[in-house]
Amino acid sequence: MKLQHTLGGLEGLGPVWTETRVFVEEWEKGIFGIHTAMMALSPQLPLPETSSVFKTVWTWADLRKGAESMNPFDYFKYRYYEKWLGGISGYFVANGYITADELEAKTAEYLTDPDKPLPEGGAPEIDARIVQYLVDGDSPKRDVDPKPAFAVGDTVLIKNVPTVEHTRLPGFLRNKTGVVTEVYPGAYVYLTDTGADGIGDAIEKAMPVYCVKFDPADLWPGNAESNFSLYADLYAAYVAEPVPAAAAA
Repeated sequence: MKLQHTLGGLEGLGPVWTETRVFVEEWEKGIFGIHTAMMALSPQLPLPETSSVFKTVWTWADLRKGAESMNPFDYFKYRYYEKWLGGISGYFVANGYITADELEAKTAEYLTDPDKPLPEGGAPEIDARIVQYLVDGDSPKRDVDPKPAFAVGDTVLIKNVPTVEHTRLPGFLRNKTGVVTEVYPGAYVYLTDTGADGIGDAIEKAMPVYCVKFDPADLWPGNAESNFSLYADLYAAYVAEPVPAAAAA
């Protein structure tokens, strides 16, 4: 959620694409399947061991990091699953599963002969783990007591955290104040391993999540409609100390 994902309130960005189909082309289903298998085989999950050679952590945040690391102008050129493909390919190269030269050669091979059969792979225990992952899911909620620092009614300041590789904080909320309207029960992990907002190794660092209400007139002065509020669910890592009542007024 870097530059290309923090565009709230900007004007003149051109038409909005309103495609409603989940998959526009057949190959996109394969990319979704690869991502799902990587999620299921990621070693931090409490699932049975398999013979898969995939042994590194992969989360939704890793997928997003691959897309968000693109030049913003390139980002806007590619479709949704094309960005997924780029992020996944970069991850496999970075983690030593394939070299960039091998990937280029394999790409050229199939571009020359698109009907060439794909290699066989997989094993029953790998398939079973993937199916179990799809049944169980992968919730970020953890059953711990995080002892929230803020309560409903607190006026809070939203931090301007350093965006290293990935962030879940929209740019238009940074350095803005809002009011906590709900403290969600339980605690939630960030679902990324490193490089997120300066949090560091946070894959199991569960934290509270708050629903914070904002006045659009504060977010976009002179350019917001009246009589409505904007609500955002925010990790505790984004919320600073409560603003004193006198300062908030």
